[in-house]
Amino acid sequence: MAKGRVLVTGGAGFIGTHTCAALLEQGYAVRVLDALLPPVHVEHKRPADLLDEVELMVGDVRSRDDMLKALQDVEAVIHLAAYQDYNPDFSTFFAVNTVGTALLYEIAVERSLPLRKVVVASSQAVYGEAAYLCAEHDVVMPPPRTEVQLAAGSWDVVCPLCAGPLEVVETDEERVHPHNSYALSKHALEALATTLGRRYGIPTTCLRYSIVQGPGQSFHNAYSGICRVFSLRLLGGKRPVAFEDGRQLRDYVWIGDVVAANLLTLEDGRSDFHVYNVGGAERCTVAEFGAVVAHAVGRPELTPETPGLFRFGDTRHVISSSRQLRELGWQQTLRTPEVISRYLEWAAAQPDARDNFDVALARMLESGAVRRAASGPCLGRRDE
Repeated sequence: MAKGRVLVTGGAGFIGTHTCAALLEQGYAVRVLDALLPPVHVEHKRPADLLDEVELMVGDVRSRDDMLKALQDVEAVIHLAAYQDYNPDFSTFFAVNTVGTALLYEIAVERSLPLRKVVVASSQAVYGEAAYLCAEHDVVMPPPRTEVQLAAGSWDVVCPLCAGPLEVVETDEERVHPHNSYALSKHALEALATTLGRRYGIPTTCLRYSIVQGPGQSFHNAYSGICRVFSLRLLGGKRPVAFEDGRQLRDYVWIGDVVAANLLTLEDGRSDFHVYNVGGAERCTVAEFGAVVAHAVGRPELTPETPGLFRFGDTRHVISSSRQLRELGWQQTLRTPEVISRYLEWAAAQPDARDNFDVALARMLESGAVRRAASGPCLGRRDE
């Protein structure tokens, strides 16, 4: 029996195309609303990864007319459309991520749309720094590191109460402390979606993705996707560049596991009005991730270099706990080495694969999104 139509905003992107394919496989009709804008897309060009069965509407989640058309005759929404960058155009984060979400609910309430579910994409970024364990003060979430600290090349965080050392622990959904514009806009999006959803009877779930990796990440967007950035640089015979000292802890989640979380919460009423982490299978430093990619490429000697660059507003460490989502039956299926292997296999077959990290880095340095520590070596130094 055929299921109803699902609208996937931002559905022509990396997570979106994988989600659309899974929805079609499950018997849903799928409509996508996507602006198809650079740097993720070649402007207004339908991505090859978006299956022909998907109805594509080119439009903007900030446009009332576009959203009205996209929401016609749909039973559910997976809201992935987002703005993510390292540039300091602060208002754009809120205009797309927060106001675009508000418009979705505004139209749904205004038109009494019979939406049975809205799944909203959020981000691990809302936590800011991870949860840490202090020997004296138990679990703490430190404030952002100052520019003075980072400019001095001092990377680690200490307890905000006693300045003592901290041990990183998994961060659950209970507390957030966003540090930058993207994270703030996503936190506002969550509060808006869950509050309005509950108030107006629109079942809503928010998902905080960790760092999502896998085939299909745009080669045109050099500002995100560590697997792509490191892989393309290594395939070109260059050492990848790690910010800070490369010892930042993260968890990386397989795209297939993210898609599974999207579909599970779309269909499982137990998830209504809850927020869930969608995390990776293990913790891994940036340098360790780079070493695994280098080994997979066959260039183990090209370990990441650390020229003393930093992104102001980045967190030092963050690892998500996915315990609550696992209680719904979700599970992580792939670990980091296999994720990297599958990505490399896909990337090797893509005609437009190219390393544009140097160009992107120059732009980020010029804008101030990336800065150099006063004690940092020149780019190109081998930290061996």
